[in-house]
Amino acid sequence: MSEQNHTAPRILDVPIGLRVAGTRREFDSLGDVDVPADRYWGAQTQRSLQHFNIGDDRMPKEVYHAYGYVKKAAAVVNTRAGRMPAWQGELIQRVCDEVISGALDSEFPLYVWQTGSGTQSNMNVNEVISNRCIQLVGGTLGSQAPIHPNDHVNMGQSSNDTFPSAMHIAAYAMTTEKTVPALRRLRDALERRSRRWADVVKIGRTHLEDATPLTVGQEWSGYAGALDDAIAEVEHATRGLRKLAMGGTAVGTGLNAPAGFGEQVAAEIASMTGVAYETAANKFVAQGTLDRMVRAHASLKAAAVTLFKIANDLRWLGSGPRTGIHELVFPANEPGSSIMPGKVNPTQAEAMLMVAIQVIASDVAVTMGGAEGNFELNAFRPILISNYLHSALILGDMCDHFREFMVEGTELDQARLTENIDRSVMMVTALSPVIGYDKAAAISYYAIDHDLDLKQAALANGVSEDLFDRVVNPLALTRPGTADVADNVVAQSSKG
Repeated sequence: MSEQNHTAPRILDVPIGLRVAGTRREFDSLGDVDVPADRYWGAQTQRSLQHFNIGDDRMPKEVYHAYGYVKKAAAVVNTRAGRMPAWQGELIQRVCDEVISGALDSEFPLYVWQTGSGTQSNMNVNEVISNRCIQLVGGTLGSQAPIHPNDHVNMGQSSNDTFPSAMHIAAYAMTTEKTVPALRRLRDALERRSRRWADVVKIGRTHLEDATPLTVGQEWSGYAGALDDAIAEVEHATRGLRKLAMGGTAVGTGLNAPAGFGEQVAAEIASMTGVAYETAANKFVAQGTLDRMVRAHASLKAAAVTLFKIANDLRWLGSGPRTGIHELVFPANEPGSSIMPGKVNPTQAEAMLMVAIQVIASDVAVTMGGAEGNFELNAFRPILISNYLHSALILGDMCDHFREFMVEGTELDQARLTENIDRSVMMVTALSPVIGYDKAAAISYYAIDHDLDLKQAALANGVSEDLFDRVVNPLALTRPGTADVADNVVAQSSKG
């Protein structure tokens, strides 16, 4: 060890980049491959680009950033155990920091549609780290010396345990740093509106038909509460991603990984990220399935269902302005029509609905891919992580846009709310315990048939004005315990 450290090469201060033209010769176990000379990747990456240039769906950069943590942690553990000289480990760690920072993002060009194990992305990382290390010691790129992509960067590892580990790290980071905070900000904005409108009475609707009254605040508290439940489920399911497959290597047995390697690497990743990652207790589960990823995405899908309901409610409640419900007035963010002047559309709600539909659809792909865990390896990993990160990203972005450009600028059409209260017949429900269901129903039908408000219909059918005013109090009917009013009236009537 001391001799190796003594002969360590000088590390050069070379900025990222290769200012050369043409190609250079790289090699792998199948032979030689020409790669662009201005790129750090090697033969296996180039083969993947040739064989899988399908569409334009690239492996998300977040996967590679997560891979940076995996490779760095492995280098720390291998160096500490004396399996590689300190200078090699430190050099690999230095380049891993460049990977984590995104400074090498342009060196990770592979498509989602590749080997289902993620081997080509793993080798893409190994090759880039190897060649960047070689550049930093003044070596010859493509020589695989003195830092070999497999023997050094991939030491003690397999694509089969590193790729699902990187998947979990990337998905956990995206969800906890992007999606959940955005969901919370939206939830809080809805709750603020709920408090603001706590005493504003409106007519409720069930089956799309008029129902008994509630307050706007109560209605919006339902939206905030639904997001509370959704956030709790996302957080619960996402915690499952803190279990990593590291240490399982090829099939879960840990062949070629030193004893305790998975535990030590996971502990290093936890230290680097501040997240309580740990090695999975059963590597055959961690590598043969992607069940934790499936469950985590299902929680995003469930949140999308909640957001769909909220956005759909709001766009209908704001419909109009003259011929719709129009209880809500949305901010005019942009002209709503290229032909109809003055039109304002609920565009943020429409975008939210489309995002929700996309996430729900993505859950089908995640579910089907997760089901294909054949024997000791799920070979549908790329489609899962691509869909997961996309869902988490667009949900987070959409929540912030929906909050900022719609929810926080929404106001009430108080005149419409008052008009609806005055014309509603379903408050006859409050009279039902006093005069009986059948008579209350008759008053309701009478009001509709004769185009009268409820009070006019009730008085026309023998209900006294005093009784009506005592029982049919819109705000009182929205408060718990107001049934006592009717109970007292019934009791007084029976005594009389």
